[in-house]
Amino acid sequence: MENATVNFTLAYYYNTDWSNTGSSLASKPLHLSASADEVPAIIKSDPPITNLSQRPVLQPKETAPLQFPCTLRNPQGKVCVRANLGVEYVVRENNKNYYFNMNPSSTRATGFCGNQKANLSLDFDGGHLEFTFVKEGNLSYVSTIKGLLRPAPLCKNCQDKTYVGVINNDKLFKAKNGLSFQCKSQMTLILASSFRVKLVPLQIQAFDLDNGAFGKEVECWEDYSKRMIPIILGGVAAGVCLIAILTYVLVRERRGRGYEQL
Repeated sequence: MENATVNFTLAYYYNTDWSNTGSSLASKPLHLSASADEVPAIIKSDPPITNLSQRPVLQPKETAPLQFPCTLRNPQGKVCVRANLGVEYVVRENNKNYYFNMNPSSTRATGFCGNQKANLSLDFDGGHLEFTFVKEGNLSYVSTIKGLLRPAPLCKNCQDKTYVGVINNDKLFKAKNGLSFQCKSQMTLILASSFRVKLVPLQIQAFDLDNGAFGKEVECWEDYSKRMIPIILGGVAAGVCLIAILTYVLVRERRGRGYEQL
């Protein structure tokens, strides 16, 4: 009965117009039917599925999520999508945040690969996170992110809720063809007003994976800022010290000349 309920929820999610959910980012989710350019990928998930029987249980405190490495292969066996990420769901109820970390051991990766479009879907019992990749010229990026979480009720008499949200028509995680996008810092995706997803860390790439491996990393702005700010502050501090030393030397020389004239 529980599996039937989850299947109904996912079907309802994909066939409902979420443009009226109250989120400015919500739009009607894309269906997973494959066109001529959208060839279903061979499923490959590491680690394998071990348990899909338990619904997510929300926690009052957050903890670091486990990393989930996964790949998708096209029918020819070539890796077309690779990702390594930790996923934390955040829902807000009664002015309080609750958390759930995606468990790699009970998550499977599915999707499809095309020449200009690819899809990676991370599915587990009671949850779902989907990335749609687009290749445009010499760039590739994620255009759509969709999420769903149907956790166990917070209390015995609490209402059973399903949280859904979409980020659509965006250009996230941009990288030149053959390169991967990497972010070691926490990235928060606002899917709806009371539903967010945190990715930490994240490395992801679709299209043009040489020998199935990640390409050279494109650094996210958050990592760049963390790396550059200490360097900039150190340079400013060194500059201030140098100015102070030069000022001291000049003042000392002027005083010495004044004593000589007397």
